[in-house]
Amino acid sequence: MNLFDFFLQTPVYDKLNKEKSLFLLKYSTGEARIMKQEVVLNLNDVDEVTSISKALSSKIRIEILQLLDNHALNISNIAEKLDIPVSTAALQIKVLEEAGLVVSEPLPGIRGSQKVSGIKVKSVHIDIKAGQDDAPSNRMVRISMPIGNYSDCSIAAPCGISSDKNAISHDDDIEAFYLPERTTAQIIWFYKGYLEYRFPKRHVNEHGEIRSIEFSFEACSEAPGYDNNWPSDITIWINGIEIGGFRSEGDYGGRRGKLNPDWWPDILTQYGKLYKVYVDDEGCYISGERISSETVKTLGIDKGSFVSFKIGVKDSSRYVGGINLFGDHFGDYGQNIEMRLNY
Repeated sequence: MNLFDFFLQTPVYDKLNKEKSLFLLKYSTGEARIMKQEVVLNLNDVDEVTSISKALSSKIRIEILQLLDNHALNISNIAEKLDIPVSTAALQIKVLEEAGLVVSEPLPGIRGSQKVSGIKVKSVHIDIKAGQDDAPSNRMVRISMPIGNYSDCSIAAPCGISSDKNAISHDDDIEAFYLPERTTAQIIWFYKGYLEYRFPKRHVNEHGEIRSIEFSFEACSEAPGYDNNWPSDITIWINGIEIGGFRSEGDYGGRRGKLNPDWWPDILTQYGKLYKVYVDDEGCYISGERISSETVKTLGIDKGSFVSFKIGVKDSSRYVGGINLFGDHFGDYGQNIEMRLNY
C-alpha cells in the first residue's frame, strides 16, 4: 500500500481539506514531477523575466528550492534546515511564490493549520531571440485595460471605488460604479458580483491565428479593513463561459502597498497577488494550475468584435469573501488588467 492509499483510509483524512491534502501529498511522495512546469521566459515579458531573475539571485532562495525538490516543507522546517530565522524563511518563500517558482497551501493539523510549500517548476529557460523573429508564431500583442473601464457590472455592498487622488464616492455607494469618474479608478472592491471588461478585437484580426491568450491582474479578497486570513473564491469568465477560478487567501495589509498614495489609510487593503489566466489549445490555467478543458477555439477568441473578460465572486461560492482589484498606481505590481495575445 503506498502513502496515498494509506492516508486516504485513515480517520484524520476526513478532518483535512481533500484538495489541499492531496496536493501536498504529491510533493511528499514524489508525484510532484507530473505537476511541475517548464518555464520559457520571453525577453519581451520584462515583468516576468525580472521577477524570476530576482528570485534566483539569492543564495538562500536557491537553497530553499533545493530543499523543496519533491518534498513539501513548512516555514519552520525550512528555517531549521538552513539555520535562518523563521521570518527570513517566510520572506524568501514569498519572493519565490510571487515569481511562480513555489506554491504554498495551508495544511490543517492537530495543532492548527500551517503553511506548507512545494516547488512548482522543473526548469526555467530564457528565449534570447524571442521577438527578433518575424514569424507569426512569435508575434505578441499586449493590451492594458484600466480597472475602471469595465463595460458591465453587478455589485453588492460592502463596496467602494477610488482613484489615486481621492475616493470617487462614499463607501457602499453602488451607484458610484456607474459614474463617469469610474474610469479613473485605481482600486475597486465589492462583496460579491462581477466586473466585465471588453478588449478590442482589432489587433486579433490584424495578426491571424491565435495560439494563446493570457490575462493578468492584481487582486485579493475583501474584508473589513484588511485581514490576511480571509479566503474568497474568485471566478473568471471568458466570452461568457465560466472557466473556473482561484481562492484568494486574504485581504492583504500590515504593510503599505508599494504604489499606494500617501492619503490611503494604513488600516485598509494595501496590496494583492498577481494572477495570470492562460488559455491555449490544450486548456485553461490560473497561475500554472489547469482549471478547465476550454480552449482558445471553444471560447471563440477568434470570433465576435471583442474579447470579454469577467471577474467576480458568486453568491454560491464556498467562500464569499469579496474582491479587490488594483490599477497601475495602486498595490504592488504597477499594472492594469492586461490581455496578451500570442500568434
